[in-house]
Amino acid sequence: MDQFALITGASKGIGKALAISLAKRKFNLLLVARSAPELNMLKSELSAQYNVRVEVFALDLSVPGVAKRVTDWCTDNAFPVSVLVNNAGFGVWGKFESLPLNEQLNMLQLNITALTELTYYMLPLLRRNQQGYVLNVSSTAAYQSVPTLALYAASKSYVLSFSRAIRYELKDSSISVTCLSPGPVGTGFAERAGLSAINDIAEKFNMDANVVADFAVKGMLNRKAEIIPGFTNIISAYANRILPKSLIERITAGIYNVK
Repeated sequence: MDQFALITGASKGIGKALAISLAKRKFNLLLVARSAPELNMLKSELSAQYNVRVEVFALDLSVPGVAKRVTDWCTDNAFPVSVLVNNAGFGVWGKFESLPLNEQLNMLQLNITALTELTYYMLPLLRRNQQGYVLNVSSTAAYQSVPTLALYAASKSYVLSFSRAIRYELKDSSISVTCLSPGPVGTGFAERAGLSAINDIAEKFNMDANVVADFAVKGMLNRKAEIIPGFTNIISAYANRILPKSLIERITAGIYNVK
C-alpha cells in the first residue's frame, strides 16, 4: 500500500498508538507533533519494525495559522494522503475563572481551530483517493458538561458535532468521517491537565492506548460514525442522553472534586 496516513499529536499517547496500529496495516505515515526528537525516534522504530515509509514534521499546531503548513508539506512532497487523523489536543483542569485565560484559549486553538483548519485544507487531498478517511479524536467528555473541565469538554463536544455534520455532508463522496470518543486512557493526559484529583479513578478505569487505537482504526476503516471504546464508556455516554443534565453535572462535579 502506497497510501499515507497523516496523524497529529503522533509522538506519544493515543497518537503514537494510532500510528502503530496503522503501520501494522501497512499504511505509510506522516507524523506531526511538537517534539522533533520524539518524532525521529518513532520514525526509526516504526519504519524498521513494520517496513513502512515514515515522514515527520515537527511544529506546534496550537500556533494560529500553522495548520496550513501541514497541508503545504503534503502537497509539496506529493504525499498521497488517504487518512487524516486529528488527534492533537490537551486539557486543563480547574475552575474557569481561576485558570489563566491564555492557556485556555491556547487549548481551544488546538482542540477546535487547528482541527477545523486542517480538515478543511486536507479534504481536497483526500478526495484524490478512491477512498479517504477522517478520524477525529474527541472524548467521552463530549457527551456532557464537566465542571472544572468546562472548556475542554465543550471543545470535545464541538469535535463530535462537527464530525457528524461533515460526515453527513460527505455521505455521497469517497470520504468517510469517524469520531473517536475514548474514556480514560493511560497516556499522561491527567498529568498534563493537572488532574491530580482523579489519579486513583484514572488508574482504575484507564484503557490501554494500543487497545483503543486498534479499536479506532478498525471502526474507521469500517466507516463507523462514532466509536466509544469500552462497555462502561458506552453506557456512560448513552446515560448522559437520558438522565437530567443537572444530575450528570452533580455527578461529574463530585468526580472532579468541585467544591
